[in-house]
Amino acid sequence: MSSFFIARPVFAWVVAIFICLAGMLSLPFLPVAQYPIIAPPSISITTSYPGASTQNLYFSVTRLIEEELNGATNILSYESTSDTTGEVEILAYFKPGTDIALASVDVQNRIKRIEPRLPEVVREEGISILEASSAILQFVTLTSTDGKTGEIALGDIATRYVLQELRRLDGVGRARLFSTERAMRIWLNPGKLLGLNLTARDVDEAIEAQNAQVASGSLGVAPAPPEQRVQNMVLVKGQLASPDEFGDIVLRANPNGATVRLRDVARIEAGGLSYGFTTRLNGR
Repeated sequence: MSSFFIARPVFAWVVAIFICLAGMLSLPFLPVAQYPIIAPPSISITTSYPGASTQNLYFSVTRLIEEELNGATNILSYESTSDTTGEVEILAYFKPGTDIALASVDVQNRIKRIEPRLPEVVREEGISILEASSAILQFVTLTSTDGKTGEIALGDIATRYVLQELRRLDGVGRARLFSTERAMRIWLNPGKLLGLNLTARDVDEAIEAQNAQVASGSLGVAPAPPEQRVQNMVLVKGQLASPDEFGDIVLRANPNGATVRLRDVARIEAGGLSYGFTTRLNGR
């Protein structure tokens, strides 16, 4: 057979060209099943426990979630990361071909079963379950051309206006902020707390009680007297917005009429939510 084509090189070239053309024409019509799924589908589980040590973070949060994931359907393996900033990330890998939507529902149900055993702070922060890998595909940097906008302000702008737009793009599984958004920071003075016989727990309870959004109700709604013709909504400013308003929070009222306010034992400012890391582009 080889001698036949060696003796007829032109015919051999024509046959080879036809084979190549047939392959290129049939390539778009090949079923997707011809391309096997190599990377196993994965689910990302993230949460945070601010202020906790890595050891406490692992035994009170990470370990509980890992033990519950052991019985998940079609799970291959998982890996977890607990860092000093209180962030927890667990990646669960499933067998190729697993319906990731059904696997996500299974994981959510398992997380719900252990939520009562998690610390209260973790439940308040929430547990995020995403059908996406933690692999980073691209970095998008937001900068200030005139240098007047600081890192915290840029992070706040990115959180409010940029991240949501990126998450709505087709093919984007997760968009993460490598900076910090704006938040109210309260820096306690341990010496003043000790001198006034107060603790950080007292401060936390006072802030929680006096910085709350409540449903204030309405006036003049049914049942009301027949002569009542006007209905009014009662507006109550519950949540505080400025450092001065937070400073007026009463921590303790003494019998002699004197009061201890938050500004007496702490420095209050509008700063960053976290100072765990900073982001720079070309040194800026």
